[in-house]
Amino acid sequence: MPSPESPATNWKRYVVILALGWVVIWISRMMFTPIYPVLSEYFGGVSNTELGAISSFYFLGYVVMQIPSGLLVDRFGMRRVIVPGFLVFVAGVAVMALSTALPMLYVGSVISGAGCGTFYGIAYTITNVFVPRDKKSLATAVVNSGTAIGSGAGLVSASLLVGTHVISWQTLVACTGALALVMAAVFARSLPGRTRREGATQRAPEQEGAESGGGLRRLFQPKMVAAYIVYFSSLYAYYLISTWLPNFLETERGFAGSFTGIVSSLVFFAGIPGALVFSRLADRRPEKKIALIVVLQVAAAIMLFLMVQPFPQPLTVAFIVLYGLLGKLTVEPIIISWLGDFAPKDSVTTTFGVFNFFGMSASVFAPAVTGSLTDSFGSGVYGYYLAIAIVVAFTAAFLLIARRKEGLRAATR
Repeated sequence: MPSPESPATNWKRYVVILALGWVVIWISRMMFTPIYPVLSEYFGGVSNTELGAISSFYFLGYVVMQIPSGLLVDRFGMRRVIVPGFLVFVAGVAVMALSTALPMLYVGSVISGAGCGTFYGIAYTITNVFVPRDKKSLATAVVNSGTAIGSGAGLVSASLLVGTHVISWQTLVACTGALALVMAAVFARSLPGRTRREGATQRAPEQEGAESGGGLRRLFQPKMVAAYIVYFSSLYAYYLISTWLPNFLETERGFAGSFTGIVSSLVFFAGIPGALVFSRLADRRPEKKIALIVVLQVAAAIMLFLMVQPFPQPLTVAFIVLYGLLGKLTVEPIIISWLGDFAPKDSVTTTFGVFNFFGMSASVFAPAVTGSLTDSFGSGVYGYYLAIAIVVAFTAAFLLIARRKEGLRAATR
């Protein structure tokens, strides 16, 4: 039996702390997107492609750290990785706040992204290892709610404070660094050091041997590849919206600049109830996870198409809310829970690092590709159409791979 102070009994506290970690990370990610015109003016009239590269450089650092951080956590433990990681995050934020030229801002973005890259694998290792099985999807959704809150806070604060010249963009960046420093202290004090739950059932020697063999091959089983594929598609659409929706609404749909951050934040706030409801359904009906993933992905693609059509503004806002309700924030906990059901138990953090590496690769491409398409065609709508095509095609591939593996397993019983 776990002791009263063991990690197995503290999972609710961990969920709250991890949600707060996402809040800080996502404030830093979203604080620039509503103020691209401000940044363009500050750096001498740079192009959309150059502005989109700010996010792409951040996510480059973030993605590169996924697999190394997972290997480090599985070897040395969580606190020894996440605390230095957030200190690197703080250093990157400091470089950004002091930037006087765009290349310096790119450097700060890469450093900041690398520091934040230590967080993901740890967050979802905790939800998969320490949370009871029948609450894993729901706990993951609660952790993800920090994404929604941080995204909304970053968008709204930038729009209302920087966009209206109450504070400078450098001041907002510095405030984010202070929050990251606080979270480093919280992690050092509160997160577990181990990646395995106390009191876990001892596995048979042959099972242990099976899990320890095969090396990286275990991380590329067909079902795991299916998870990587569908996650990439969901994140491609999400990071397109995260980086370009405020600009699109202002320049192509006539929304007031001070209002675009608030409207865009609805994507993230709407994701909270959607994630809680559908994650609870996935916990109650685990055999329906694949079907839920596919339905949510298709619904998100439809909403993405509708929200960029030249409808009246109230209707556009409605489709933005519906995308948030059915999109990435809602489907992600279910994908993570489904992956966790068959991830190798002796390398959980590495598994999620690889998973997030492939998923977050979308965040490197989406901002820059969309900026380039906007410069080439004079409209951002083509970037959204590309994202829709990726979501539909990759979701179809996910369904074919996942169902085929289920069919093969059933046939051999």
